[in-house]
Amino acid sequence: MSISQIVAQHVPYLRRYARALTGSQQSGDAYVAATLEALVQDPSVLDNGASTRVGLYRLFTTIWNSVGVNTEPGLSASHQPVERHLSQIAPLPRQAFLLIALEGLSEDEAAKVLDIDVPQLRELVDQSGRELAAEIATDVLIIEDETFIALDLEALVEGLGHNVLGVARTHSEAVALARTKQPGVILADIQLADGSSGLDAVNEMLRLFEVPVIFITAYPERFLTGERPEPAFLIAKPFQPATVSAVLS
Repeated sequence: MSISQIVAQHVPYLRRYARALTGSQQSGDAYVAATLEALVQDPSVLDNGASTRVGLYRLFTTIWNSVGVNTEPGLSASHQPVERHLSQIAPLPRQAFLLIALEGLSEDEAAKVLDIDVPQLRELVDQSGRELAAEIATDVLIIEDETFIALDLEALVEGLGHNVLGVARTHSEAVALARTKQPGVILADIQLADGSSGLDAVNEMLRLFEVPVIFITAYPERFLTGERPEPAFLIAKPFQPATVSAVLS
């Protein structure tokens, strides 16, 4: 497999990380594009003894930290609610938090990406956790057709102190619930039991009101290409409960 094919496997997840870090898909994609351009100019930047993914994230981090967008005055004012919460975390703790909680990197891998040691990484993650813990609870709508997964998500959400407005198994159920009980966050599968689409349901809701969305799906490629709702995050199945908890926070 060529280096371009190997890198291509990681690009959708780098886009997810960039979108969470910067606050918008457009801004995140600009950094990802700059990262890929730098890689084309000098492929040897990945040859640092680390995995391809770690090398790619290291290169992205170098580019992101070299441009002042992440500390630009007034940036947080343009964020959606989820990004406003994240933007209140200082840049380095924010990166540490997302690398561990969203991207699922090991402590060693995340430390290499940020060019720090593991104790420093743990301190940064602890700092981000303390800041996020101060955020208020919200009402959550779950769109999931698999009963056991829905029950797991419901228990997880309530364990974090949030309120579950309801669990919808189809597009029509989801939209009906959202119309009567406007959620503060949506957890949504993409492919639902009756063949309908959670993605379509979310897009319909977002025409009525703004709400952050976390897609939890076995079909990430359906979200990561083409048109997609904003603001949204993506978690691939099978998921780690800790990842869902962190992203929801």
